[in-house]
Amino acid sequence: MPNPFIYLALALSAVLVVFPPPSTAQPPQNPDVEALLRWKQSLPNQTIVSSWILNQTSGNSSALSPCNWRGISCNSAGNVTGLNLAYTGLQGTLDHLNFSYFPLLLRLDLKYNQLNGTIPANIGLLSNLVYLDLSTNSFSGTIPLSIVNLTKVVELDFSRNSITGQLDPRLFPDRRSSQAKTGLLSMQRLLFQDTLLGGPLPSEIGNLENLTILALDNNNFSGPIPESLGNLSKITYLHLNQNQFSGQIPKSFGTLTELTDLSLFSNNLSGSVPEEIGIHSSLVAFHLIWNNLSGKLPPQVCQGGRLMNFTAGYNNFTGPIPVSLKNCTSLYRVRFEYNQLTGNLDQDFGVYPNLTYIDLSHNNLQGKILPTWAECKNLTFLNFGGNSIGGEIPVEISQLNQIEELDLSSNNISGIIPAQVGQLSKLSSLNLSDNNIFGQIPLAIGGLSNLAQLDLSMNMLSGPIPYQIGDVSRLLFLSLSKNQLNGSIPYQIGNLETLQTLLDLSYNSLTGQISPQLGKLTSLEALNLSHNSLSGSIPDSFGQMVSLLAIDLSFNQLEGPLPDSRAFNISPPEAFSHNKNLCGDPAQGLTPCNDSVSGGGKGSKGNSRVIVIAVSALLGSVFLLLLFVGVIAFHQRSNRRSQREDVERGENIFLIHNFCGGLVYGDIIRATDDFDDAYCIGEGGSAKVYKVNLPSGQVVAVKKLFRHEDLETRDIKNFTNEIATLTEIRHRNIVKLYGFCYHEKHSFLVCEYMERGSLANVLRREKDAKELDWSKRVNVVRGVAYALSYLHHNCVPPIIHRDISSKNVLLNSEMEAHVSDFGTARFLKPNSSNWTAVAGTYGYIAPELSYTMAVTEKCDVYSFGVLTLEILMGSHPGELISNLCSSAENERVQLAEVLDPRLSLPTKQKLKEELDSILNLAIWCLRADPNSRPTMYEVSQVLEMKAGASRESPELVKESGWILGDDVE
Repeated sequence: MPNPFIYLALALSAVLVVFPPPSTAQPPQNPDVEALLRWKQSLPNQTIVSSWILNQTSGNSSALSPCNWRGISCNSAGNVTGLNLAYTGLQGTLDHLNFSYFPLLLRLDLKYNQLNGTIPANIGLLSNLVYLDLSTNSFSGTIPLSIVNLTKVVELDFSRNSITGQLDPRLFPDRRSSQAKTGLLSMQRLLFQDTLLGGPLPSEIGNLENLTILALDNNNFSGPIPESLGNLSKITYLHLNQNQFSGQIPKSFGTLTELTDLSLFSNNLSGSVPEEIGIHSSLVAFHLIWNNLSGKLPPQVCQGGRLMNFTAGYNNFTGPIPVSLKNCTSLYRVRFEYNQLTGNLDQDFGVYPNLTYIDLSHNNLQGKILPTWAECKNLTFLNFGGNSIGGEIPVEISQLNQIEELDLSSNNISGIIPAQVGQLSKLSSLNLSDNNIFGQIPLAIGGLSNLAQLDLSMNMLSGPIPYQIGDVSRLLFLSLSKNQLNGSIPYQIGNLETLQTLLDLSYNSLTGQISPQLGKLTSLEALNLSHNSLSGSIPDSFGQMVSLLAIDLSFNQLEGPLPDSRAFNISPPEAFSHNKNLCGDPAQGLTPCNDSVSGGGKGSKGNSRVIVIAVSALLGSVFLLLLFVGVIAFHQRSNRRSQREDVERGENIFLIHNFCGGLVYGDIIRATDDFDDAYCIGEGGSAKVYKVNLPSGQVVAVKKLFRHEDLETRDIKNFTNEIATLTEIRHRNIVKLYGFCYHEKHSFLVCEYMERGSLANVLRREKDAKELDWSKRVNVVRGVAYALSYLHHNCVPPIIHRDISSKNVLLNSEMEAHVSDFGTARFLKPNSSNWTAVAGTYGYIAPELSYTMAVTEKCDVYSFGVLTLEILMGSHPGELISNLCSSAENERVQLAEVLDPRLSLPTKQKLKEELDSILNLAIWCLRADPNSRPTMYEVSQVLEMKAGASRESPELVKESGWILGDDVE
């Protein structure tokens, strides 16, 4: 058997090689001073550690102490006990930090920085360490086995890194030997094994018996979860989510009596959940969503009576709802969607006064909705869709005055829609489709002022469509199809100018003519009026529905020509089939309109001869006049024909040029008296903005570009192609771009109008700034983040805004943020005087643009960071940006120092915590290295999770990170 002292000697020699003793040419230093300065020397030059300098005024170098250095704390004897540089943007590695010089270190906190490389194996020499947090960095490699020596550690957080494991255990057959299990590993293996070869999550972590917090989420661990983690008898917070763990959940987890927060979501776990989980512990948060788990949910998961957040959706669970949930009054959030759970809705659930969110959709639940659900007064989201629930909708549901989304679709619900539904003033989505609901649509639905989606399709509703539905001014989606509705289509539906995604009235018994008012739906993308008994002609106003992409008017009694617009031109023949006498393009299966009119009746032959003679004479008399006019117009037409033909070949170009070629162009000119300054509501470096009231009643913002000569003819197609893409963007926090007009005299954009104007103006005016209180400002930050995340991550190809600033964030009447001008810069030539506008607005431009013109999405992230500080401070942060990001005086920026003094400081603790988190998030976005900034998707997720956390119990909040007791949506 090898002598263990040989390994010790090898280890010591390795330490001497990696960390040689100080040079004899220098005066002797305290060991901790020497170690810290050596580490500083290995780091990139940065102000974060600028206070780490020698002060030899005493003349006694041996008395030097780092206790006054930034991030360093000491005990009364002057020994270093803490190293805390969290949230500082620290760059570099830990390779040259010799932990052997800090035997009394209790706290090592380096979270939310830019550190990379591997976690050094000699970290295991910190035998007195109690708190270790390296989360939210860019560490890679594996967790070194030497971690087993940290027997006193209480909190261990390596989350949100890139730690993975590739070690083949066959290379070290004694990996799970009895010595390993007791922590008596050879020093050679402690120092070299995992650093060189990597490895999976070491099972030896289960030997850290004092651990109360273990966070390893958002890494790349794979393989099974070590059974040994069940030995952590003091663990309260265990996060292994968002990895690649596979296999079963260890049965030993059922013995963790102190466990309150267990998060395993977004892995590849399979098999059943140990039924012992919850019996011996008092779970507060339990997350299993997005795995491949099966079997039954643990029946006693809420035996401790403290469970608040339970998510198990998107698995393969079967069997009943856990029996302990019926009396689990602490529930705050429940997600069981997309499983195969069985049970009875009116027997397996109770009353939950704290519940805000419940999703039981797409299971096999039966029963009926009891009136007692109305006692869940805090509910904002309720989804029971896709089950076999029967009964009627209880009238008491109107008492859910906080409800925002209500989905009871695809069930067996019968009865009528209670008129009291109109009292749900905060409702934004109501889906009752695919049920057996009968009776009339209640008139009170017109009072749902915040409703954005209404789906009552596939029921047995009868009677007329109430005209009051035209009062639902924020509606984006409306489907009443496959019912028994009759009467005419109310012209008031044309007032729904926000209607965007769908208007579907198909498969009913609607009669009468189609109102021209429906042509006002200029934002609508899909229209289906098929399978009714509509008569008359298609209104010419339908040609002005510039956003329309799909239309179906089949199986009606319509006649006359089709409007000349893109939606009608590209629709298949089936969209107009089975009508009375529609005419148009034969390629669409229609009779040409000039052949569809036939004479009839007595004397028609003689009358036609007279008509021919009269017409011939008339044509002869005007021929010369037409020829003269034609010669004059020919030159202008020939100059534009090539341009028009090129434009019309683009698939989406018609959406753009409808503004030039139709009535809208003239309407805009007339409505603004040819762009008189009296109608101007704003001016920037590249354009003036006008408020325009169109004859249809729609209010739009028209941005008239300066220097239209910068647009050359050969560039028109490229510009319009880009704008065609931008007009297809659909997001609630992005100002809708209706189209672009290029004209000899004017070039302008037509956009959605925002009542409150720019954020810059609101913050500038004291009265408006006070109205924009802290809660509204938090929502503005979220709105901008969601919009940028959509542009960067949901658009193909991704769209980079390039000019995020307070001037380009507009607010509607409810002070909700809408990002604007994400297309304007694309019209400006790179060599024009407006090129700086392309790169961004001064004060918001990312530092890397000082040495490169390569604009990336991380430039938007930096600008977002500046904007977020401006929202918090009430004015542009200016030079304070660099101080906030790298100040050596403060380890962490104090919230009260930066908040807008025009507003009172927030008094609610949860709001303070949310604002503080947003401040630190802004600083993260302002990091100098673009690669170390978060993506806007990460930013939006942080804000979303923090929003959920601000409503959570404080005991779920973990000081060391953003991730709380919640799942990622």
